[in-house]
Amino acid sequence: MILHCSFEELAALDAVVERVRGSFGKGGVAAPPEALHDIDALAPRLIGDLSLETLDDQESVERAVEFLLTDARDRTDAIILDQHPGAEDAVLAYFEYRVQQIGHEMRAIIDLMTGSRQTSDAGGYRFED
Repeated sequence: MILHCSFEELAALDAVVERVRGSFGKGGVAAPPEALHDIDALAPRLIGDLSLETLDDQESVERAVEFLLTDARDRTDAIILDQHPGAEDAVLAYFEYRVQQIGHEMRAIIDLMTGSRQTSDAGGYRFED
């Protein structure tokens, strides 16, 4: 089965993979060996759509993405908490995170309704408040 990947998904995954791989062993990331193996297996595949030929392959990708997402969320939380709650950087980081999450949710709903990944105008779909 083919898992279609957007440029944004691949770029985000690749950035987190590089950060995790770069900080492993330097006190920055503590990951179970299986997660590191899954991340190492996923990294060279982040160039386009993913072909998932077996359930084991899908589960490996799922474990890697789950670890990467947890790491990204923890990092976002740490950035926000490291600063004074009212600091502009903290407020901006949290706002950016919220805007990105809404975008992910909107794309997922459109993908679910249309069966295809949408960009820009997304076919004129409107989301009421």
